[in-house]
Amino acid sequence: TFIGPEPGLIRVLGDKSKARETAFELGLPILKGFTGTHAELIARADKFPYPVLIKPSAGGGGKGMRIVRHAEQFEQAALEASREAENYFGSGALYVEQFLVNPRHIEVQVMADHHGRAVHLFERECSIQRRYQKIIEEAPSASLSPESRKEITESALRLVKGMGYSNAGTVEFLMDDSGSFFFLEMNTRIQVEHPVTEMITGIDLVKEQITIAEGASLSFGQEDLQIKGHAIECRIYAEDPAQGFLPSTGTIGKFIPPEGH
Repeated sequence: TFIGPEPGLIRVLGDKSKARETAFELGLPILKGFTGTHAELIARADKFPYPVLIKPSAGGGGKGMRIVRHAEQFEQAALEASREAENYFGSGALYVEQFLVNPRHIEVQVMADHHGRAVHLFERECSIQRRYQKIIEEAPSASLSPESRKEITESALRLVKGMGYSNAGTVEFLMDDSGSFFFLEMNTRIQVEHPVTEMITGIDLVKEQITIAEGASLSFGQEDLQIKGHAIECRIYAEDPAQGFLPSTGTIGKFIPPEGH
């Protein structure tokens, strides 16, 4: 038995353009976006609300992304992004999204079973990033008010329930300075940052994934969940300072983990 959502859902949500369309149909707020081949997008370059962000439709992890601040820069950036996307993901399809300057990145952990029950396990903040890779994961977010938390988690569940999603997933949002938030994407899997959510809720997410895949109902309801404490995860980022901080691999000579709680 595959531990995860249905393949059809992975296919839809794994394509950023289709995911945006689905989220919009289900009433989630989204940023202005434009889809098409790189040639079609280049033809519309003077119509975009700059700055914009070019993204591979099939991509992730920051690969192939380009920030464009002026229309005359768009064509070259789109061609480069399309080539990089083809190399990394086997598809050169792109989409263009309105670019928010210094947004907060908020993601909501969700879990759903095969019996129509779905819950959120609050949010994580991952605004501190480098090259679009998350470095610090924090749960809960210190920037959300109780009202904002309610709105953003309800929005995530609207997508989960509307698609008939099952198993673990993460619905990601961008939030601007005014507190308005916009759907970004959904990761159809458990993420490496899930332990901070486990620490503030006391729920073993991986165990829950397995029992759901076996056909069991969720072992808890939304009313059973509450935030207890605060948790932060830091990723080790391997770079070579002597080479302009390029990503680097190598042998770890010594590692001293932090002590205490």
